[in-house]
Amino acid sequence: MSITETPIRLPIPPLPKGFRVGGGHAGLKRNPTREDVSLIVSDQPATAAAVYTTNLVFAAPVAFDRARTPGEGFRAIAINSGNANACTGTRGLDDCRSMAAAAASRLDVPEAGVLVLSTGIIGEFLPLEKIRAGIDMVAGRLGSDSDAVVTAARGMMTTDTRPKLSGSSFQAGGRTYTLFGMAKGAAMVGPRMATMLGIILTDATVLPADSQRLLGEATEQTFNCVSVDGHTSTNDTVLLLANGAVGGPPLAGKDLELFAKALSDACEALAREIADDGEGATHVLRIEVTGCPTRDEARQIARTVADSPLVKTAIHGADPNWGRIVSAAGYSGVKFDPDRLVLRVNGILLFRDGQPVAFDAGKVSDSIRSARETLIELELHSGRESIRFYSSDLTAEYVHLNADYHT
Repeated sequence: MSITETPIRLPIPPLPKGFRVGGGHAGLKRNPTREDVSLIVSDQPATAAAVYTTNLVFAAPVAFDRARTPGEGFRAIAINSGNANACTGTRGLDDCRSMAAAAASRLDVPEAGVLVLSTGIIGEFLPLEKIRAGIDMVAGRLGSDSDAVVTAARGMMTTDTRPKLSGSSFQAGGRTYTLFGMAKGAAMVGPRMATMLGIILTDATVLPADSQRLLGEATEQTFNCVSVDGHTSTNDTVLLLANGAVGGPPLAGKDLELFAKALSDACEALAREIADDGEGATHVLRIEVTGCPTRDEARQIARTVADSPLVKTAIHGADPNWGRIVSAAGYSGVKFDPDRLVLRVNGILLFRDGQPVAFDAGKVSDSIRSARETLIELELHSGRESIRFYSSDLTAEYVHLNADYHT
């Protein structure tokens, strides 16, 4: 399997105070130019929160981390790509403990303060000797500069073509805090879970309960609203570490609301990046569903449209085939009045009052072809709830990548 890498999106966001990161190649991937082991280290104990896959078949690292979060006293995350450590039984859990112990020993931190992430091929045991050597190597090159950030982000990539990064700062209580996010995800991505591997870091002081609540809310609004292929992975995890390195009491009240906004914005940016980097993607689909009785119903309609192979291939071909979108909404399982449904693509009205309207098909086609993002707007006029959902088109390259993934 050959992956064509694309340029990283610039600028590289800065790390929050008190964090160091790094990545390197330890031999888990066949390509020696692609990093496969990463470390995220906090110089002081951090609170941690997490959201995990809803797949009943979940990987050993999910079970390992789930037993430890939310909580306090965390110092590191050890990550490998190229091997998911999924469907590996009791040995898989033992290997998680060994991986955490190796990182703890090399970094001189408590083993209970280490979390682990794995991603890659399902059903193969971890090559622990390679991972231990990789952890030892990466621990010796940790940093907080842009190069360290990029290598760490690359170390968690599989079929991604570039690192996915986000960052921002916010002021609260007279202090300036930094928030940083990185993620991987290009396929086996579907909603109602964490949808990928993601790490959010901040130098703010946030209580574990607040971290868990706000990460769950942000995930529901962002990572649970992106789908590349509708396939729920075994390893999906989003971790949030808050180390309080800037100082000050735990955020509360309006200050906590400012943090929540920064967290949601970071997750939104990463969610869109995942859709944009969907395997073989040439278009991002931004699906806006409005006027629903409940948000879950809006999500169900959006997901059905997003996961329709006919819709995805139509967008790839710049074909304004509105019937595929309308019919997908109709079989979503959500009850609504088709005569009140309104559809726009890239702001151009295509369907209203139960029938198509006159439109310039060439103009719509050109608007799809000429832009990376295609906006699909569905108005139901049966409630006040709405949702924004991201997906990608379906191309021959997606088939090639997944047909050749293992072999």
